[in-house]
Order: sequence, then structure tokens, then C-alpha cells
Amino acid sequence: MADRDEIQRFTMAERLIHWAVAISFVYLVLSGLALFHPSFYWLAYVLGGGPVIRQWHPIVGVLMFVFLTAMYLKWRRDMKLDDLDRRWLRQVHKYIRHEEGVPEAGRFNAGQKLLFKTMTLMGVLLLLSGIPLWFPMRFSRNLREWSILVHEVAALVAIGGLIAHIYMGTAVVRGSMRAMLTGWVSRAWARAHHPRWAREFERTS
Repeated sequence: MADRDEIQRFTMAERLIHWAVAISFVYLVLSGLALFHPSFYWLAYVLGGGPVIRQWHPIVGVLMFVFLTAMYLKWRRDMKLDDLDRRWLRQVHKYIRHEEGVPEAGRFNAGQKLLFKTMTLMGVLLLLSGIPLWFPMRFSRNLREWSILVHEVAALVAIGGLIAHIYMGTAVVRGSMRAMLTGWVSRAWARAHHPRWAREFERTS
């Protein structure tokens, strides 16, 4: 039970979905790197061996897409960009430097919204491009070659998004990790980083 100085940022369902996406994506990154290039094949031994990751990589990929779809349905309304978000993007350098003059953020800031949209799109591309690689005999060689290219590019973009997400959530905005682990943040944290959301929460609670 949180004390009166704290407010709930994420429900248990939201946190479970988030970590299901995160854990499955990390597995896909590691197993994907092992399958991508011989230099990373040592990761296959860590994950159970080549045959194991060849079997489980596409299965976990489908599971991650299911989790990602659940996340999209859960947060799609909160992730819509508005005029203040566009102004926020123009001032993002101030946000990173913790300077004043950044437009107030709602439950999610514009950077989080763009990352959400990007990762959702990459998830769709990874699934669609992964199907011909999973069942190569059912598709033409030309389609398989294009699928490899799309799969690799989408994976690189998604990995970049993951790195940015971890950096922003740990180094730039301290307290974000705790919010996703416990579901709660202090009122001071909410007012500092998501003032529009904090006011709305306090008005309706």
C-alpha cells in the first residue's frame, strides 16, 4: 500500500504487459544476433544451442507481438500526439538537459509517444518479415531476400529504441524504473515530469 504522498502511475496489468514485452524482446535480440552473424553465435550456447534458438526465436516473436498488441490496446489513447506534444518535441533538448521552458507533459511525454509508435511499427514489420523466414519453402526467393532486409533494418531500429528507452528511463529521468517496478511514484515526481497528468489524477481521485 502506497502512502498519501504517492500516486499510482501504472497498474499491475500495465506492468506485467510491459515486462512481458521487454523480456521477450531481449530474448529475441540475443537469439537474433546469434542467428544473424557468426561473431555472435556464442550467444546460442548461452540460450541452449543453435537448434533451440532456431525453434524458439519465431515462437517468442509471435508471443512478443501478442504482448505488444495488448500494450497498444491498453495505451493507444494515452499515446495520441497533441499540439503540446509537438511543442515538447521542439524543446526536447531542454528536457534532456533538465532546463526550464519545456511544455508540460501528460501521462506520457512526446518522446515516449513517438517511441511507442516506432516500436509498435517495428513489431509489425518484424512479424510480417519473419513469417517468410520461418516458413521459407512457402515463399519465393525474392520475397525471402526482401524479408531478410526488412527484418534486419526493423530489428536495428527496435534495438536502438530499446537502448534509448533504457537510457532515458535510468539516466535522464530518475524514478522511471521504480514506477515500472512498483507502479507508484511520488507526487513531487509526477508534478516535475508529468504535471498535466498529475493535475488530472489529483482532480479525479
